[in-house]
Amino acid sequence: MDPIILIVIVGAIAVILLAVGIASSMGARGQVQERLDRYIEPERPTAELKPAKRASPIGDALNRAISGRGFADGIAAQLARADIKLTVGEYLAALVIAIFGFGIVAYIISQGSIIFAAVGVVGGFFAPRIYIGIMQGRRLQMFNDQVGDTINLLVNGLRSGYSVLQAMEAVARELPQPVAGEFDRVVKEVQLGLTLEQALQNMLRRVKSEDLDLVVTAINVQREVGGNLAEILEVISHTIRERVRIKGEIRVLTAQGMITGYVITGLPLALMAFLYLVNRDYVSRLWKGGICGWAMLIAGAIMIVSGFLIIQKIVQIEV
Repeated sequence: MDPIILIVIVGAIAVILLAVGIASSMGARGQVQERLDRYIEPERPTAELKPAKRASPIGDALNRAISGRGFADGIAAQLARADIKLTVGEYLAALVIAIFGFGIVAYIISQGSIIFAAVGVVGGFFAPRIYIGIMQGRRLQMFNDQVGDTINLLVNGLRSGYSVLQAMEAVARELPQPVAGEFDRVVKEVQLGLTLEQALQNMLRRVKSEDLDLVVTAINVQREVGGNLAEILEVISHTIRERVRIKGEIRVLTAQGMITGYVITGLPLALMAFLYLVNRDYVSRLWKGGICGWAMLIAGAIMIVSGFLIIQKIVQIEV
């Protein structure tokens, strides 16, 4: 049997086993509250807390192997910001599945090309990271769009006689996700023994929002020096609403430029893949023709990436 075919078969079996292990560990998935039982040491940051126990041997073994390592804390923080209900071990298992899966699919589609299989492996390595980044961006955008309504509800609650914690409970009841989930977690953390300052700092670590940072700073300052928190939050609310409105107008005006960047970047790659599948000998001369072909490939990749980064820099306008 061809060694390459044997490697593909073994890789496929490994991917299936990992997928079954992760699926069995995710059968009984709870809400965000399942993580709150980890707050047995309030002085530790959220990213350093141990992951919740799972019923999966694969996930538990991976979690034990990477426990206490710096990169695991970073991955846990990224998963929390994207609100993805996976432990670090499950994420690493999914990463291995993506690497093998993309590589095997690329190998099969290209009819045995090692180069395409290598490209698939690289794509499988970055695909979960890209997905997490996209989910973080969407969640942060949704959160920022709801901050204005959140502040208004906090102001109304404070003026009606609620305490800060009671006003946050009202936010958790009345507003949609993701704001409701984050403030509900703050309330439950305080009920479990954390101070309000620590719970708010934990929320800031999960949600990297400048608008939320303004609100948390105002609450902390008011608790230390006093003052009318309702009036302060009302001024902040007006500022945030205007910023959200301006950002929305900017997104509309720059949408065409962003889509153009994606199309211009993806078109050469898609065209090259299509030509390779249709006429493999014609395209393979680029890497079989010696240094000249490789120089053209490297130069083309550099120009594509540079053009994409330049377009993204142009359409990203800070407010």
